[in-house]
Amino acid sequence: MKKVLIVKANNRPASEGVSSKMYETFAANLKGVEVSTFDVFAEDMPYFGQEFFDAFGRAQAGTLTAEDQRRLGAKQKAMDALTAADVVVFAFPLWNLTIPAALQTFIDYTYQAGYSFKYNEQGQLVPLLTDKKAIFLNARGGVYSAPEAAPMEMAVNYMRNVVGGVFGCQIIDEVIIEGHNASPAQAEAIVAAGLEQVKAAAEKLSVAATV
Repeated sequence: MKKVLIVKANNRPASEGVSSKMYETFAANLKGVEVSTFDVFAEDMPYFGQEFFDAFGRAQAGTLTAEDQRRLGAKQKAMDALTAADVVVFAFPLWNLTIPAALQTFIDYTYQAGYSFKYNEQGQLVPLLTDKKAIFLNARGGVYSAPEAAPMEMAVNYMRNVVGGVFGCQIIDEVIIEGHNASPAQAEAIVAAGLEQVKAAAEKLSVAATV
């Protein structure tokens, strides 16, 4: 049975957060697969920084502190979740032109040489997660598909570059709901149409998993 990991990256209730509703809709319409959720807001995920590098050094010296173990354990949990998945689904909003900080931490935890990529003898980056597939479910209140706004969008574009580029996962589907805040009179229709696309994406994955 295919293993699907859904990385949930919005802690707003579905009544308020469109990407939260996308997550719920996708999960509810999956069939014939083993599903697990990694909620980046519910997990203990310290920000990646010098404390981690210090912990890496103490790990090599065999002198880990309890705080080191907490940090390295959180990082390993994210890596283990990604490793176990055949398909990883990211449900996330555009916040202030980019991804939520908690999702960035998940990326920081899994963006590791020797795990998700390596360098060859010529110094070129080689993706290492090419056996995995990815799906993006994104919501953004403005319209960023327009040519003049597209360069400002650093959520989906960033995830494409990291997950599809550096990691090498095959991006098999992408649903973006946009413009519901910019056009409040059409918001209900925009979101409803987008959720139908989310449902269709889940059903398509369910069918593919049985082949």
